[in-house]
Amino acid sequence: MKIALPSKGTMIDDHFGHCDHFTVFTLNENKEIIQEEKVQSPAGCGCKSNIAETLAQLGVKVMLAGNMGGGAVNVLAASGIEVVRGCSGDIRSAADNWINGTLTDSGKGCSGHGHECVH
Repeated sequence: MKIALPSKGTMIDDHFGHCDHFTVFTLNENKEIIQEEKVQSPAGCGCKSNIAETLAQLGVKVMLAGNMGGGAVNVLAASGIEVVRGCSGDIRSAADNWINGTLTDSGKGCSGHGHECVH
């Protein structure tokens, strides 16, 4: 299984659509991180890019994100990627919290940036 996190350095980027890159962790059957890779972020708004398709093709099943608009959530869901919003801080700590079951979706999205997608 693979999980992805919008990243800026080693931190979760609060703005999904404009992150520097996506950190993708591969987990083994015991939910232990066995590999880390970086996927370059496409230019432009995340929900209007091909990032959902790209991540899905890599086998990503979960996106741990800070804030994300409804359009991006819908685009990711259509590609088979579950979204967990409200994440912050160090990417490895957020991944560990999700693995341990202590991280849940905040249900809060972002809006008002002038680039919302409607799907």
